[in-house]
Amino acid sequence: MSEYLTVKNNASDEFIEKRSRFIGYCRPVKTQDEAAAFISEIRTRHWDATHNVYAYILSDGQIMRYSDDGEPQGTAGVPVLEVMKKSGITDAVVVVTRYFGGIMLGAGGLVRAYSHGASIAIAAAKVIKMQLCAECTVSCSYSRYGKVSSLIPEIGGVIDDSDFGQDVDILFHIPEEKLPKLNKALADATSGEVRANSDGARYYECG
Repeated sequence: MSEYLTVKNNASDEFIEKRSRFIGYCRPVKTQDEAAAFISEIRTRHWDATHNVYAYILSDGQIMRYSDDGEPQGTAGVPVLEVMKKSGITDAVVVVTRYFGGIMLGAGGLVRAYSHGASIAIAAAKVIKMQLCAECTVSCSYSRYGKVSSLIPEIGGVIDDSDFGQDVDILFHIPEEKLPKLNKALADATSGEVRANSDGARYYECG
């Protein structure tokens, strides 16, 4: 998987529907333990709420879980999960807390309310794209530094650090598929003297 969507922040938003207060929470997570800890945190914070409905999706093993937490089956957890699926996000958990306001919403009303709670929580947490990037180092002379350091962002890389010693070591990350193009550009610009070396790969936010 070269890229995926997730959320950037731990965030929340809320609204009132027929006197019931709905609070949607969303945060990025990587494991079931992290998801469970966040759900427990919200349940503890809102121990007096009528319901704390949740859903989460993890890329590790393509895991999807949800709970209606006492609401009629299919009216709460499933709508939250469906909103997450439609948004395309993974490695995220959503909890929608409800304080009952005394007016029944009906099955359709519950589906709409929990869907909206999930939607505003995800929007507040901000959907981002994560892309698998090569983590690289390139060494060059000081006379080559200006050209090399300008080529990296031109090809799509992001400079993370520079070490100015006897030569200059530039640390950067770049989408893996763009590394060959960068190395060709570096070779053309430096008569083959400079080449980027990959030190591994991990996901970075892009776009």
